Amino acid sequence: MAELGPDGSGENWERQVIEKVALAAINEQRRSRYWGIFFKLLLFIYLFALLFVGMGWFGKKDISPGRHTALVEVRGVIAHDSTASAEIVTAGLQDAFKDKRTQGVILRINSPGGSPVQAGHINDEIRRLRAKHPEIPVYAVVEDICASGGYYVAVAADRIYVDKASIIGSIGVLMDGFGFTGTMDKLGIERRLLAAGENKGFLDPFSPILESQKEYAEQMLNQIHQQFISVVRQGRGKRLKETPELFSGLLWVGQKSIELGLADALGSVEYVAREVIKAEDIVDFTPRENVAERLAKKLGAGMAESLARFGIMPGMTLR
Repeated sequence: MAELGPDGSGENWERQVIEKVALAAINEQRRSRYWGIFFKLLLFIYLFALLFVGMGWFGKKDISPGRHTALVEVRGVIAHDSTASAEIVTAGLQDAFKDKRTQGVILRINSPGGSPVQAGHINDEIRRLRAKHPEIPVYAVVEDICASGGYYVAVAADRIYVDKASIIGSIGVLMDGFGFTGTMDKLGIERRLLAAGENKGFLDPFSPILESQKEYAEQMLNQIHQQFISVVRQGRGKRLKETPELFSGLLWVGQKSIELGLADALGSVEYVAREVIKAEDIVDFTPRENVAERLAKKLGAGMAESLARFGIMPGMTLR
């Protein structure tokens, strides 16, 4: 027996229910489609942003239209695969000197040291650029720490400015690693090292250290230490007040470093730009690595870094 619908039309109530269900399903499909479009749009924006950063379009330096002070950062450990590598720092320095509006260059240093080779390359390039552009002064401004390899870089500048609490110095060289021979004996592990050449297993961490190899390593360290001392004397000249401890690897606070002639005066980046260079606008010329470059470097250096961390490859550093 048929029943009247809610409007008295006599339509079957089952049909109305089916129509409502069908309409609800259509609306749900529309909502799903809208949400799908929305999330696809978000994904597109995200991928575009990655491409934008990866291609190096994001974070480019904002060049001042007029006279300015150029800034190049040396931040962190100085190594071939770090943001303080010679390749990155020298590229920033070269761009800074090429800009005709640059009135002076500031090296902002916050580094505990690192590779003597990388630090040496940066030092050499600073001195080359200074000789090529004698009208553009170069000043090093130290933040928290400028030790060892960081100081090796700083002494190439015309003057070094520090904070009274900055840490300066550590003029020395070290080679570090690990020895596992005692642990291997306790565990009953036998080292089987085969090599052609009596010193091919030089300072192998799994073999007892040989006195002849230890003496040879110390000779190398002393040679590099003397190179470091020579660079400091060349850069600082008569300003140095040499004492027996000056080249011993000790550290000093900023105020004491000025008394020893390791630094020249107190001052920040802003102070040097405003009062010394007389160009208050600061333009950062430090190259910023994009995502693709960082990934390539990480993949390329990953194995060597892992070996070095476990002491399998001894590392020589200025720190």
